[in-house]
Amino acid sequence: MLDPFPPPARTRLPSAARRQEIVAAVVALAATVSPALITTGGIAAALNLTQGAVFKHFPTKDAIWLAVMDWVEENLLPKLAAAADAAATPVAGLEAIFMAHVAFVIEHPGVPRLIFNELQRPDETPLKARVRVLMENYRQLLARFLAAAQEYREIGPDCDRGAAAMLFIGTIQGLVMQSMIAGSTAHMAGAAERVFVLYRRAIGELPS
Repeated sequence: MLDPFPPPARTRLPSAARRQEIVAAVVALAATVSPALITTGGIAAALNLTQGAVFKHFPTKDAIWLAVMDWVEENLLPKLAAAADAAATPVAGLEAIFMAHVAFVIEHPGVPRLIFNELQRPDETPLKARVRVLMENYRQLLARFLAAAQEYREIGPDCDRGAAAMLFIGTIQGLVMQSMIAGSTAHMAGAAERVFVLYRRAIGELPS
């Protein structure tokens, strides 16, 4: 017997909008499910779609993951740059980048889980290459503000800017790992404020 009250059909979205919806579903799923366990079937179920509908927009699972990384770069780096450009000084800009990145992780905890999961794979993958591009663009943003901080004499001329950028990114990664171990990002913002003070001292003495 036919169901007299079948579930409503999903509204047919334009292709670009459906792709964005699929990417958002992956980011949301990764916040609570191990990225290694996320399947196209699980993505489809989360959106009340068929797997065929998912593959209509992405030919492979790797293509979905690459689209997620495109989304991360399009949403993360502009936010960091805008926060830094609004700051009064270069070092204040670095702090703004730091806090904006932490805020992004708190809002989208699935993103670092996806990245860390992929980087654990021993083989070379297109996604690893994409992550390297993202990190290089991130380092260039940091290099701009570190160079300006030296020009404005907020940090010493002997500060190794390359090492300072590595330390900056590694410090955020450490905060992310701590939040993953704790199973919550609830205390991440408060910890970030304290940790940035230590980072500031590492790259140059705090002004008296």
